Amino acid sequence: MRLTMYTDFSLRVLIYLGTKESGKLTTIQEISDAYNISKNHLTKVTFELGKAGFIHTVRGRGGGIRLADLPENINVGTVVRRMEDDFHLVECFNPATNRCPISPICGLRGALGKALHAYLTVLDEYTLEDLLFNREGLREILQT
Repeated sequence: MRLTMYTDFSLRVLIYLGTKESGKLTTIQEISDAYNISKNHLTKVTFELGKAGFIHTVRGRGGGIRLADLPENINVGTVVRRMEDDFHLVECFNPATNRCPISPICGLRGALGKALHAYLTVLDEYTLEDLLFNREGLREILQT
């Protein structure tokens, strides 16, 4: 199982925001600088995170972004499901594009489907708070 860069960046944004004092606004530029990630990429990511209700955005002078909820209420599995564009691990997972001739009798789809379910089930066991177990270390590295 592999996450897209988009989902990776989404989780990094949430981790960064989780290191901040509750309610404190952060700019996309700050996060971009901390992770050395393009501000344009992060703008798209934060837009989707806001649309999904994981962060609040405040526009205008003095604006920024912050977590929409406490870290213990933000589930990692939920974030991953929302930010990933699809979970088509192999061609036969997508009926619209499947051209594999052995699909009707192949056991691979079932095995991979079970693996994907297990993967997401494990992610469901974690919250953002769990990822922030070493806040001080994160703050030091990210210089927040």
